[in-house]
Amino acid sequence: MDKKFIFVTGGVLSGLGKGIAAAAIGALLEAKGLRVTLQKLDPYINIDPGTLSPFEHGEVYVTDDGCETDLDLGHYERFTHVKTCIDNNYTTGRIYHNVISKERKGDYLGNTVQVVPHITDEIKDAIKSAIKDEYDVVIVEIGGTVGDIESLPFLEAIRRFRYDVGRGNVLYVHLTLVPYIKAAGELKSKPTQHSVKELREIGIQPDILLCRSEIPLSKDVKRKIAMHCNLDEDAVIAAVDVSTVYEVPIWFRSEGLDKQIEKMLNLNLPEADLQIWEDVVRKIKLPKQDTTIAIVGKYIGLKDAYKSLTEALIHGGIANDARVNIVWVDSEDLEKKSPDILLSEVDGILVPGGFGIRGIEGKITAARYAREKRIPYLGICLGMQIAVIEFSRNVCGLNANSEEFDPEIEHKVIYLMERWYNHRTGKIEERAKDSHKGGTMRLGAYPCVLSERSRAFEAYQTQLISERHRHRYEFNNHYRQMLESKGLVVTGVSPDGELVEIVEIKEHPWFLGCQFHPEFKSKPIQPHPLFKAFIEASIKEKRSLFR
Repeated sequence: MDKKFIFVTGGVLSGLGKGIAAAAIGALLEAKGLRVTLQKLDPYINIDPGTLSPFEHGEVYVTDDGCETDLDLGHYERFTHVKTCIDNNYTTGRIYHNVISKERKGDYLGNTVQVVPHITDEIKDAIKSAIKDEYDVVIVEIGGTVGDIESLPFLEAIRRFRYDVGRGNVLYVHLTLVPYIKAAGELKSKPTQHSVKELREIGIQPDILLCRSEIPLSKDVKRKIAMHCNLDEDAVIAAVDVSTVYEVPIWFRSEGLDKQIEKMLNLNLPEADLQIWEDVVRKIKLPKQDTTIAIVGKYIGLKDAYKSLTEALIHGGIANDARVNIVWVDSEDLEKKSPDILLSEVDGILVPGGFGIRGIEGKITAARYAREKRIPYLGICLGMQIAVIEFSRNVCGLNANSEEFDPEIEHKVIYLMERWYNHRTGKIEERAKDSHKGGTMRLGAYPCVLSERSRAFEAYQTQLISERHRHRYEFNNHYRQMLESKGLVVTGVSPDGELVEIVEIKEHPWFLGCQFHPEFKSKPIQPHPLFKAFIEASIKEKRSLFR
């Protein structure tokens, strides 16, 4: 069959959940036997989100090929079988950079370079880059809100795209808001009507409306929206608030969204089998046990800064048929208050990644508390480095720190390697000595070899793994022998033994730090082994009389 394209736009306001909606549509179509891929087109001018503060745009999601992307790509991978790459995320900055580079090289043969057609053609080429033989459907999410000036070139590009590939191969899905006014006891459709009006003025008539609402839409409300927005009533789909995002595909099927997509794209598909999602939802809503995990970070003011992390903890709970209660602990608070006040009621402690010195001593306090109180600990990226620094100071008696935080410290147990072997490219990489001036980051998937007698091997049940990285500083092998002699054991390394990937404390119920980001590869239907093991250990220690 011809390739099919579904474009997902949003209106009224940001934060309605276009990424979840696009991902859930992907899950629904996969359940009907189609092969899907997803793409995010972002209107901001940054080349990618790699330089953005987590407070600005949420987490930076990293793909296997080392691309720093929008957090919505995490939703795509969690809901579907797609493995995203650099072609799955384009920004305005990247689009304009490509066009200006072509202009400088003379590719436009002296023509005046304009938004239409040059920018819009570049956007269409970006969409086409996601087309692969193995996919039947390409779902493209347009960032921003209809009516914003930043989104206009993208909307113009997708308007024209229907004429490029044929009207029957393109579907426009618009996500909007139908607010419930409690005082009046009414759902209000006017914001949706205005949003569709904005979209139609651009030249796009939505085929399907996803109406985000606190409560289900009555037939009368659907009929009113359909009439004013030039749609069939069946094409108005209620996108009601649900208790877990993994229920969205189930809800969409109950609203008949899959049937509408099938009809409008001229497809003949079997019934969607959502049993696996129903099992996931059951374990989230009606778990057999629970546990409490503290996330000790410095970006807790914006929960999206740790989106993949919190989802991976939920997945670890699913694997253990358990509810994971998350306690957010600001690492700066741990620099002022006793850990007994902030951490005494938790069953596990997780210290995530991050950059910069703010809150570091609080994270070190958390690692020490977990070690001394024998509370399960998972340190990710910086969290692993924190564990190494804490152990070096308080067990080995070293005046230790990371070179990132104190370049003049006596014992740089975490340091910036000047040269290292890049296992993905097969080349020796040069690191800039000052990481704040363009130092090379280790990005994307790298192999790791596990020691067979280790917590890591117990979790993975295989010796060779591959995980995604996003960091500059590394474990200093000069201190490996000393740390291991005191009980902090290296249990995961690069194939040549040069780069330390995992450390553990053997004489501890469960204490593990990893240099990579396992949360990026966790799915509700396939929880990551480390999160599964961490939650299992936290549940076990909660029940233990030892504590």
